[in-house]
Amino acid sequence: SFGGYMAMISVVENEVVQRRKLMSHPDMLDGISLASILPGPVAVNLVVYVGYRLRGGAGALVSALGAVLPSFVFIVLLSIAYFQWGQVPAVNKLFMGFIPAVTALIVSAAWNMGCKAVTGWREGVLTVASAGALLGIGGFYSTLGIILVAGLAGWWWFHTTTLPADAVSGTVAASRSSPYSARASLLLVQPWTLAVPFLTFDPGLMLKLFLVFASMSVMLFGGGYVFIPMIQEIVVNGHGWVTTQEFIDAIAMGQITPGPILVSAAFIGLKVAGFTGAVVATVGIYLPPALLMVASTRALEFIKKSQAIRAALRGIRPAVVGMIAAAAFTVGGTAPHHWVSVLIFVAALVALMRLRVQVAWVIPAAGLTGLLLF
Repeated sequence: SFGGYMAMISVVENEVVQRRKLMSHPDMLDGISLASILPGPVAVNLVVYVGYRLRGGAGALVSALGAVLPSFVFIVLLSIAYFQWGQVPAVNKLFMGFIPAVTALIVSAAWNMGCKAVTGWREGVLTVASAGALLGIGGFYSTLGIILVAGLAGWWWFHTTTLPADAVSGTVAASRSSPYSARASLLLVQPWTLAVPFLTFDPGLMLKLFLVFASMSVMLFGGGYVFIPMIQEIVVNGHGWVTTQEFIDAIAMGQITPGPILVSAAFIGLKVAGFTGAVVATVGIYLPPALLMVASTRALEFIKKSQAIRAALRGIRPAVVGMIAAAAFTVGGTAPHHWVSVLIFVAALVALMRLRVQVAWVIPAAGLTGLLLF
């Protein structure tokens, strides 16, 4: 999942709703709405929501680890190389190919969700209005305002005509009880000798790292990019843990690795306290919002029994579709203005929507195409 939190959300929707049929579109849209108004990384919050809905607390834990661990491994390896040899070589052409494919992925997710959520002119108005507000204004307060206004509009329009509970909610019953088993193994071959200088442990420093990143995580609203000025002020100017150049390079590494940009916390933790520091900083940035998401999901299941709440959610769902569509315009606008971008976008869109090719194949293929043709 390259290209920001909305790209990762689109990957989750494609895999969980479209391919595996583990969750309904309304349930997924409810999760996106909840993740958008809570602090913390939106995409990881959504993954925690999905895991908790499907398998309870253990599902939330495993899902969060699955979403964060690969990007954590990438950033740690890149950071070790960075501190050993200096600047990481640019891979611009590869990532130039990713952008149009990610745009196609977001368009596909918006279309699939919209087919379920936009069932009348009122839902259409909410979808277009939310997309326009996000594109025209942007920022966290716009996101929060869209959710609140759409919820009020939904309550006003649908509180007497809203769908029955079993129609608006519906994680597939078989997904909880059907037998599911998987064996996974991770073989990581790397020059461990390079990591020896980073294998240090200081309990007092670990506690400080955790508290700093945990306290910042509960103040994070509106995505990782909003968080960059805050974390820079604290870790660069406040504690002096990294230099300004190192901080910029950490953010760049977070950009070129899959998953949420906040995994850059691992770079800072590695610099300050070795590999253990990378683990502690990562746990600190993700754990508090994840716990808050689980608690809110439990509350959501209770309040969704209310007729008024279900009506509000019916208004919020098309607004979320509009926000996803707006993200497609935003991400697509960063793609190179080149015929190759159009080619990759169209090919990826056909592969996703008509051929039902897995995202895990589409994104790498787009990157290789960019590497060859740009």
